Amino acid sequence: MDYDKIYTSHKRKGVKAMTSYAKRIRDTREDRDIKQEAIAKVLHTSQSYYSKYELGKRPLPIEHLITLCKLYDLSADYLLGFTDEPTPLPKPQKNKRL
Repeated sequence: MDYDKIYTSHKRKGVKAMTSYAKRIRDTREDRDIKQEAIAKVLHTSQSYYSKYELGKRPLPIEHLITLCKLYDLSADYLLGFTDEPTPLPKPQKNKRL
């Protein structure tokens, strides 16, 4: 198996995926008329660092993805660009006894 070929292919796809979610988080923020500074404060980071997520220059940490999903009430699939359907987060289910 040619692992170098697989790695190179995966690496290229990763860049495309990063720019896909970068545009999605920027568009989502702008649609809600929220400034980068406000989102950065929620994420406990600087505005300049957060802007790198929206520009696709830095990968978005999973902790930040979860926070953005909760903040915007959108699924991770939507913010990551896996779907174009802006579905809200599923409501937590209460523990059901069998």
